[in-house]
Amino acid sequence: MAFKTWIYDQIQEPLLSNIYLWLLFTITVFFVFNHTKKSKPNPMNLPPSPPKLPFIGNLLQFGTLPHLSLRNLSNTYGDIMMLQLGQKPNPTLVVSSAELAKKIAKNHDLVFSNRPQNTATKILLYGATDVGFGLYGDDWRQKRKICVLQLLSTRRVQSFRAIREEEVEEMVRVLMRASSNEEAVNLGEMVVSSSNNIVCKCALGRKYGKEGGIQDLARRVMIYLTAFTVGDYFPALGWVDVVSGKIGRYRETFKTLDGLFDKVIEEHKMAKKGESDGDGSSNDKKDLVDVLLGIQEDAAMVDGEYKLTNNDIKSLLMDMFVGGTDTTSATIEWAMTRLVQNPEIMKKVQEEVRRVVRCNNSSKVEENHINQMQYFKCVVKETLRLHPPCTVLPPRETMAHVKLNGFDIPAKTMVTT
Repeated sequence: MAFKTWIYDQIQEPLLSNIYLWLLFTITVFFVFNHTKKSKPNPMNLPPSPPKLPFIGNLLQFGTLPHLSLRNLSNTYGDIMMLQLGQKPNPTLVVSSAELAKKIAKNHDLVFSNRPQNTATKILLYGATDVGFGLYGDDWRQKRKICVLQLLSTRRVQSFRAIREEEVEEMVRVLMRASSNEEAVNLGEMVVSSSNNIVCKCALGRKYGKEGGIQDLARRVMIYLTAFTVGDYFPALGWVDVVSGKIGRYRETFKTLDGLFDKVIEEHKMAKKGESDGDGSSNDKKDLVDVLLGIQEDAAMVDGEYKLTNNDIKSLLMDMFVGGTDTTSATIEWAMTRLVQNPEIMKKVQEEVRRVVRCNNSSKVEENHINQMQYFKCVVKETLRLHPPCTVLPPRETMAHVKLNGFDIPAKTMVTT
């Protein structure tokens, strides 16, 4: 027994000595590096930054509600501050002032026009070639032009008025029937379903209910685009997302939606071939797939025109679903929640709606009545103020070095407002 103790002591002594030496060496290196870093003059006047931890940076300062965490930090460090999120090669600029946000959009719009590319956008949005997350350039400008002039113009939006009214009337009928039978309804599910039906009919030409799965797929895309992906913040640990199955879920969702869009495009092409040349159909009656296929066909006939590929069409359709389903339904649900919590406000809204409908000698609420409902519009604006669809706007990325409010902002800096 004494011999075993002697052997243990002989091994333990050099082992502990080595551990102490390595620990002392690590502390010394860290001290020298930290001292050198602090003493080295910084040629740039960077915005203030909260204290950060090695390797992790400022990530732990984000709570479950990032927008509230950013607000609290801005109260301490000002309306413009710099954060280091994990091991990202470039810092993140946080702008919390409406005045500075306006200055960015008005005076430096070109420099701040890029979007940072992350794992989810590259997988789910066709290599981030859509309008919402695409890099600034000729391709992005052409797609934005198509959206503004062809897909989201006032004339196009008005052409889908009948679709919106039809879906709203159907929802009202279901609510009236449930009320008559004193049945409970899940208003959230109804609003999500109606929003999905409207977007599907406007974009794809017909409904895709729960059996089509597009409602669930669109919500999943929305969740994945805002999810935390380890590889985006710690590039060396990107394998964690693969092992955990997160990348697999991204790819599976994309594959399913991509297959659905391929099927829809093929159906529209076959329907177009079956139409006679003299059917006299109006362009205003077409859905968004018809419009995009028409642009693609016209460009193919003209030399030098911008060529719209099928992937470009699908990326624009993805933007329509991501931007038009979950955001709309969530805002409506919050509005109804707030009205239920404030019955006196709900009563005023109801009285105004009934008065406007009665003054217009109508039996139902129509879209053109909304301009006469001032109190109702105030309720909508207050809902958007309290519960914005995006608590933090999609980030941007600087294309070059720029001066903002006297501070130096390096190129490739991610910007959050």
